[in-house]
Amino acid sequence: MTKHVAVLLGGLSNERPVSLSSGAGCAEALRRAGYRVSEIDVGFDVVEQLRALKPDVAFNALHGRYGEDGAIQGVLEFLRIPYTHSGVLASALAMDKHQAKIMFRAAGIPVTDHLVAPRTEVARAHVMTPPYVVKPIADGSSFGVFIVTEDQSHPPQELLREDWTSGEDVMVERYIPGRELTVAVMGDVALGVTEIITDLNFYNYEAKYAAGGSRHVLPAQIQPNIYDKAQKMALKAHAALGCRGVSRTDFRFNEAADADGALICLEINTQPGMTPTSLLPEQALYAGHSYEALVSWMVEDASCNR
Repeated sequence: MTKHVAVLLGGLSNERPVSLSSGAGCAEALRRAGYRVSEIDVGFDVVEQLRALKPDVAFNALHGRYGEDGAIQGVLEFLRIPYTHSGVLASALAMDKHQAKIMFRAAGIPVTDHLVAPRTEVARAHVMTPPYVVKPIADGSSFGVFIVTEDQSHPPQELLREDWTSGEDVMVERYIPGRELTVAVMGDVALGVTEIITDLNFYNYEAKYAAGGSRHVLPAQIQPNIYDKAQKMALKAHAALGCRGVSRTDFRFNEAADADGALICLEINTQPGMTPTSLLPEQALYAGHSYEALVSWMVEDASCNR
């Protein structure tokens, strides 16, 4: 019997447009792979929609709040619908960058120094000597991220905007110079190492999703020992949080730090993008998995109790 897959997309977070793009691509690929597919634009009536559809599997193509933070995972556990990606706890930990760093440090994974403070306090005066980075504790796609350079006399005043929706507390972390690397994990296999190069200030929303916003070098042109170390560290981060299915871990590689260079883990993403410019499908293809094969693997890997 053909498996019925409900693709969960859209949602209620800042990353809704990204999720709509990811979900549409996944749904199309799953249909090509022979699955029966229904698309659900997720709102607060998602329980009723799922109960009416009675899918065999929920393919989670959501990003951000409610979709990536353990909330929808808890709903699916309660409804006993097998689902893709990480479970409740791993999703919640990964979404909370502060908690994720605590777990990484405990697992021996190098991270940069950071602190958590109210956004009003961070906007009032430097809470850390520049250069540093300010970012929401639980948001993705580089929403609300600011790099504060040494020559900036004041912190980012955008933190005081009335339309700020990324939480009252923010993370401030030491800025790490160097190259941007990322590693996708599929099951228990690291798929490769990509270097992300952009002419923009950093790998922000535009660099991630606009055509030509960034250039991906795969495989990354780095020393073999660093390439191997990045893959091993991504697997270690995936395991440290108890992730399942696919994930993507981002790093900074500072070649000037010492003889081998310092590889610092920035964060892990349990719901990597699946858009035309996304890194996971690109690395999967490099490792021999077509887009259709990747989403099919994710469906067959789906379960409860993740």
